[in-house]
Amino acid sequence: MNSKIFRIALTAALSGFLFGFDTVVISGANLPIKELWNTSPWFHGTFIMSMALWGTVVGSLLGGVPCDKFGRKKTLFWIGILYATSALGSAFATDPYMFSFFRFIGGLGVGASSVAAPIYISEISSPKNRGKLGGLYQFNLVLGILIAFISNYLLQGLGGSNDWRWMLGVEAIPAILYTIMVLQIPNSPRWLAINRQDGKRALETLKMLYEDSEAQTKLNEIKESLTITRTKEGFFSGKYKIPLLLAFLFAFFNQLSGINFVLYYAPEILERAGLASQESLFSSIAIGIVNLAFTFVGVWLIDKLGRKQLMKIGSLGYIISLGMVAWCFFTGASSALLLTFILVFIASHAIGQGAVIWVFISEIFPQKVRASGQAWGSGTHWVFAAIITLITPIFLDENNGIFKENPWPIFVFFAGMMVLQLLFVLFMMPETKGLSLEELSKKLSGKSAQSQ
Repeated sequence: MNSKIFRIALTAALSGFLFGFDTVVISGANLPIKELWNTSPWFHGTFIMSMALWGTVVGSLLGGVPCDKFGRKKTLFWIGILYATSALGSAFATDPYMFSFFRFIGGLGVGASSVAAPIYISEISSPKNRGKLGGLYQFNLVLGILIAFISNYLLQGLGGSNDWRWMLGVEAIPAILYTIMVLQIPNSPRWLAINRQDGKRALETLKMLYEDSEAQTKLNEIKESLTITRTKEGFFSGKYKIPLLLAFLFAFFNQLSGINFVLYYAPEILERAGLASQESLFSSIAIGIVNLAFTFVGVWLIDKLGRKQLMKIGSLGYIISLGMVAWCFFTGASSALLLTFILVFIASHAIGQGAVIWVFISEIFPQKVRASGQAWGSGTHWVFAAIITLITPIFLDENNGIFKENPWPIFVFFAGMMVLQLLFVLFMMPETKGLSLEELSKKLSGKSAQSQ
């Protein structure tokens, strides 16, 4: 693999590290903030804890606009600024309203990064390594989650009652470093050639990444795709119906696997299974470690086995593990057995949906609408994440929850959705491994029949 391309892709993928860190770091501030400002449960849940999620929904839905207008690089730069501002603003917040505002700012960065980073990496990569390089984003995301848990643990008690401010503020350090590093990466050559119609600068960038002869060949391929992307059809026209449907279903099934349900409520779920509070916290860290390890495996395999094969493996793992988790709850099996199948579930996600989603969605749209397509897929992902997070208390609340006694029906539902995902993978999902972005545009556009 070209070491220069790897370094550039890794720099862009570090926005995923900040994504993961920012998403989880709030867990260490949850109880101290609740005690400090003594807000109502509704305000605490809807604003203090969930405001970043609403920012993520907005950032993901609108993230394609700056990507197209200002470029992927500038968007990544400002994402770093958003993360740093959010970290420092949250750390120095003097009231819950100020805190919620700065958490919303961080959410904007999370949502926008899930659009900008995957498409930037896909546009500088070759067909042979696009999956592996794109998977760096997910790997850094999972690494950020784990580091946030460790950081919160190490900083606990450091500042007394204000230790939560250190937990949140420390994110500014990697955010500022990332922002400086982004200044050193080039603009996307495909964005320069098509969105800016600047073939000269696009060729200069390609020569930074490849040998001169190969760079000219790649530029010619990009220019040839202009005949496809210069049409006047709107984004939601029939021309893009195949990638639109694929991106929607992929993101939909990602959340209907129950992954955020398990990650966000792991300690509570494990306590319901009989583990003590301290044991459930340790088990949550084990979940983070398994998630990271199998994400690495998925990234390593994605260009070897292909996206579709990983999704088959992940779907089967989902169905088996979710079914067994439901059985463990239904029969009252040992907490150790239940934890084992939850870890199998996490591994199945990491090697399948976790490793593939951001790569796949960034590949399937033509250059002219790639940013809008990524925003569509990412927005779908985050809207369903928000819905599931909001309705979970209806099912799990210890006083009024529908399944407050035993949550086994929830896992049966998720297992059933993963049967549908397996059918989607088998009969609808195309394999994108080894094809250039231009080849994929022809294959999945409304003109595929004439192009093949």
